[in-house]
Amino acid sequence: MPDQPPILIRPLRIGDYAKIYALWKDAGEGVGLGESDSRAAIGRYLSRNRGLSLVATSGGRVVAAVLCGHDGRRGYLHHLAVARKWRRRGIGRRLVAACLEKLRSEDIPKCNLFLFASNVKGQAFWRSLGWTVRSDLRLVQRGTASAEAACRKSC
Repeated sequence: MPDQPPILIRPLRIGDYAKIYALWKDAGEGVGLGESDSRAAIGRYLSRNRGLSLVATSGGRVVAAVLCGHDGRRGYLHHLAVARKWRRRGIGRRLVAACLEKLRSEDIPKCNLFLFASNVKGQAFWRSLGWTVRSDLRLVQRGTASAEAACRKSC
């Protein structure tokens, strides 16, 4: 759109939380939101991974966002979403490329992300960027609240 302000990419700040959460709910068809996406949890994530998560803005409005971080060994992307009317302009690709460059600058050699198995569009998007769907791995998960009780049974 010729009369639209340019797209600017900048680090995501906790002050963006309400806007990015609304974006994830509205435009994030493949984004699974839960207790780990509270303002406090996102704030902790941003603090642990300073400057890695990004937003794309136009005219001061958040039009896309991605969470990016690492554990010292591998990078992780979460919740990439682009507002519907801003799609197919390369914004998601730019955010991903910027995140990968940030991870590379911190000596992180690989990056992972999680996709719902039913997210066919998401899988096509990530494959178009050169990502590989790993069929040899399975995600396993459990809550931490009952970890002590589980250990008493099996430790």
